Amino acid sequence: MQETLSRWLESNAGDCPFVEHPAVHTIDEALIHVPAMPGLMVKNLFVRDEKGRRHFLVIVPFDKRIGLAALGRLLPSSKLSMASPERLLQHLGITPGAVSLFALIHDSAQAVELLLDQAVWDADSVQAHPLRNTATVALSHAAFVDFLAHTGHVPRILNVPAAI
Repeated sequence: MQETLSRWLESNAGDCPFVEHPAVHTIDEALIHVPAMPGLMVKNLFVRDEKGRRHFLVIVPFDKRIGLAALGRLLPSSKLSMASPERLLQHLGITPGAVSLFALIHDSAQAVELLLDQAVWDADSVQAHPLRNTATVALSHAAFVDFLAHTGHVPRILNVPAAI
C-alpha cells in the first residue's frame, strides 16, 4: 500500500511539501524532529466504541486535548476509548506512531469513520504522515478532499470537544 499511496501523492499532490525526519511517536517528538513546514500540524487518534463495533479516526489540531467522553456523547450510543494496536493494524494497516488520514487508503471496507475538527477542515493545508512516522507531507485542502474522494470516506466535521 505504501507504493499505492506514493503513486497517488505523485499524481495528485506532487507539489505538496514533503520532508524526511527521525521517527516520531508523539506530538512532543514531532515538534522537535519535524522541520518547519506549511500546514496545520494535527493529532490523529484511532478510537473505538464501547462494544468495538465502530471505529473512528479523529483528527484535531496538534495542541487540542480531546475529551473522549464528551466526543462520545456527540455520537449515537458511543462510549469511546483508545483502540488497541491490533485493531489499528487490522483496520488501518499501520502501527502506532504512523496514524494519519493516509491510513484510510487501507480501509476499503469503509469500516472506519472519519471525524474532523472544524479547524482541520478549515485549514489551507494539513500535515500528515505518509503511512510511516519518518516523513511528513503538507497536503493542501484540495488534495485532502481529493484523497478522501479517492478512498470513499466522507468526513463528519464537528467541533471536537476539548478535555477539561
